[in-house]
Amino acid sequence: MNVRADARRLVEQPLRWVGMEPASTALPGEERVLRAAEAALNGQTRGLRALIPFLGPAFVAAVAYVDPGNFATNIAGGAQYGYMLLWVVLAANLMAMLVQSMSAKLGIATGMNLAEVSRSRFPRTAVFGLWIQAEVIAMATDLAEFIGAAIGIHLLFPSIPLLVAGVITAFAAFGILSLQSRGFRGFEATITVLVGVIVAAFAFDAVLARPSVTGVAGGLFIPRFDGTESILLGAGILGATVMPHVIYLHSALTQRRVVGATEQDKQKIFHFERWDVVIAMGIAGLINVAMLTVAAATFHGQSVGPLHSLEDAFNALGASLGHGSNIVFGLGLLASGLSSSSVGTLAGQIVMQGFIRRQIPLFLRRAITMAPALVVIGIGFDPSRALVLSQVVLSFGIPFALIPLLIFCSDKGLMRTLVNRPSTTAVATAVVAVIVSLNAFLLFLLLSGR
Repeated sequence: MNVRADARRLVEQPLRWVGMEPASTALPGEERVLRAAEAALNGQTRGLRALIPFLGPAFVAAVAYVDPGNFATNIAGGAQYGYMLLWVVLAANLMAMLVQSMSAKLGIATGMNLAEVSRSRFPRTAVFGLWIQAEVIAMATDLAEFIGAAIGIHLLFPSIPLLVAGVITAFAAFGILSLQSRGFRGFEATITVLVGVIVAAFAFDAVLARPSVTGVAGGLFIPRFDGTESILLGAGILGATVMPHVIYLHSALTQRRVVGATEQDKQKIFHFERWDVVIAMGIAGLINVAMLTVAAATFHGQSVGPLHSLEDAFNALGASLGHGSNIVFGLGLLASGLSSSSVGTLAGQIVMQGFIRRQIPLFLRRAITMAPALVVIGIGFDPSRALVLSQVVLSFGIPFALIPLLIFCSDKGLMRTLVNRPSTTAVATAVVAVIVSLNAFLLFLLLSGR
């Protein structure tokens, strides 16, 4: 495919959204968005009005940073060490901004997603191996997020068994995925609304918890630890910063959403998409800060007992704060599980299309990836233990997404004017080294039973 010629055709002729299906035409709502984007690129609109048509991809990717796994990690950190580890959450979020902006940039610059670029640059055997591990990562991701949503339903409606809650989650996820038949904007809007539910949930609980302002400020800006256990927990927060499936996904969301006919247009598109990343990941960061802050203000130093599961946190919130705080927490968990599970299914489809140029119906993939979660629930396996094991599997996939991304974004022949600056490459290299090393370290600890 001649990407530049195709890009020029898309800009000069009536705009179309290519997205997951290259031959699909934009629906009326999408065409309005794309024409608004064209007006912004031409300088006809400025400010917020110019930015709005570019908002969306990063909000979809940001869901991975507020998934049920983050709930468990942040609540454990706040309950054990108060506000101390807030600076780790802040650092993790800044790292995530850099990684996701690079992923978005790769799609804009090349017209391909990370899986497709990998396929074009690596030997066939390496590509096959990357595809297999990416599929395993996608299924592990879906396991954690699907179980999280099922737990949310079960906590809100205790009379509903966990297995039945899993079936309800499946139908709800199918409903969210069906929105794609009406175009990308509806799906993005739905995911954004679910993120808004999570924001509202923790804002409500934060007001009830009445955290210490000085404690929050000190935790955010004064790096410190308190013994080996706090270091390990901080490493866990940092090491789980990047979810490999959304690195693949974000590059796919930007690759043909708005296509630049010239290198100058691509630079303008990336300028807008960078703001998309900053806003969306900033919101995700605030949610994570709020999670840890609520746990610190409510549980740290209090006689609430150990919090070994999300159900323990749910019950402890209700007992400590009252006013339906636990119900609101459950709603946030449900919104997190539903949105992140739908996004994980999309990522799996992109991985298959990119690495081996094959695809299966999206609903069949949804059914396949949710099957392990239903089995885990059906046999009575501890859901919290399943969440932990899924994070172990995810740690294996970190290097296989981050390292190729860094290599490609530093390749001037591939990226052209959007190639990383030397300073960006240096910072990104350090970030990738930290994340990969921490994941390897945590993986070693978990597998060795330490």
